[in-house]
Amino acid sequence: MPARHRSRQRALQVLFLWDQRKQDIDEAISSFYETLGSDEENPQRTPPDEFMESLVRGAAAGSFAIDQRISAKSAHWRIERMPAVDRSILRLAVYEMNQRKTPPAVVIDEALELARQFSG
Repeated sequence: MPARHRSRQRALQVLFLWDQRKQDIDEAISSFYETLGSDEENPQRTPPDEFMESLVRGAAAGSFAIDQRISAKSAHWRIERMPAVDRSILRLAVYEMNQRKTPPAVVIDEALELARQFSG
């Protein structure tokens, strides 16, 4: 699995955790890393994923504006009524496309793959 795809998977998991627990983004990142290092057979700490952390911090910091953009395009569907996984995928995609300047085709492809893997 390509490293960037793995980072986006991790970013989705952290954003979901942040959204559900309503906690500080740094706490959500720490909690995520703790779950990766909790395996008794693999006690080594997972090295920091800088790409994942930049995606998560950026999407969380800009979540108000991102949510407004999503709401403006989602007719008859309030953002708070969207499934949390879908909301996190959209936040991640909008942030990456607009702030990281990742080509739209790449972002859309990754978002669709995340939705196939994690959304209902």
